[in-house]
Amino acid sequence: MARAGATRSPGPEPPRRRGRQRYVEKDGRCNVQQGNVREPGRYLTDLFTTLADLQWRLSLLFFVLAYALTWLFFGAIWWLVAYGRGDLEHLGDAAWTPCVNNLNGFVAAFLFSIETETTIGYGHRVITDQCPEGIALLLLQAILGSMVNAFMVGCMFVKISQPNKRAATLVFSSHAVVSLRDGRLCLMFRVGDLRSSHIVEASIRAKLIRSRQTLEGEFIPLHQTDLSVGFDTGDDRLFLVSPLVISHEIDAASPFWEASRRALERDDFEIVVILEGMVEATGDGVGSGFFHC
Repeated sequence: MARAGATRSPGPEPPRRRGRQRYVEKDGRCNVQQGNVREPGRYLTDLFTTLADLQWRLSLLFFVLAYALTWLFFGAIWWLVAYGRGDLEHLGDAAWTPCVNNLNGFVAAFLFSIETETTIGYGHRVITDQCPEGIALLLLQAILGSMVNAFMVGCMFVKISQPNKRAATLVFSSHAVVSLRDGRLCLMFRVGDLRSSHIVEASIRAKLIRSRQTLEGEFIPLHQTDLSVGFDTGDDRLFLVSPLVISHEIDAASPFWEASRRALERDDFEIVVILEGMVEATGDGVGSGFFHC
């Protein structure tokens, strides 16, 4: 194999490759779009994960709609109960016992629905004991309201606690180098953590992504190949308290073994490095480190 060094020898600069769309962006976003999905209903079977994976603006929209529609739905039912019992026709009649005191229209019914579901209870509008259908409706809204609260608050908590922002403080070197280390040719790059809270049980792995044609003539546009970064020796498990140099030895088992320096400069490939671990402060899992060549 031709030796490839970290520094360039004097001579003309190689032509720059034109920009192309990456398989994985620098911030970790995968440039993959789902198409020809014939069973979209599968997303609804796991509605919690589907809502947690939505963009923030859509998640906030669903959050607002879930509460607003629930309040409106039960507000309309409370108004229908009052209308059906004739409470709205006996406003101000001291001898008449309404289902809900001081409920004189749809707006009051809507406010009472909010008070019931959020357990605010101002005391101005209150259900009486002469309305069995209202008591049943009150129990139903209290139960369903608790379920809506648990579901939506759980979704928002999952989105807030996602480790995407924590991964932003894991920094990779801008360039990888190929150089000798202990007499062996290695592909090397650095990774460091900007925060003082450590990543517990951190591990790192690397994937080479490039097109490949099989012996049978099949073309694989995004073939993934493992790059060894110390799995056999345990060097892939990191104690990331200071910046570390990650090394991939270019030996006979490496996909770069038969590549020359010029071939590496001309070749079109992508190296995705993934660092995984748990945040010491919260115990949440974190995945980061999308480094490209």
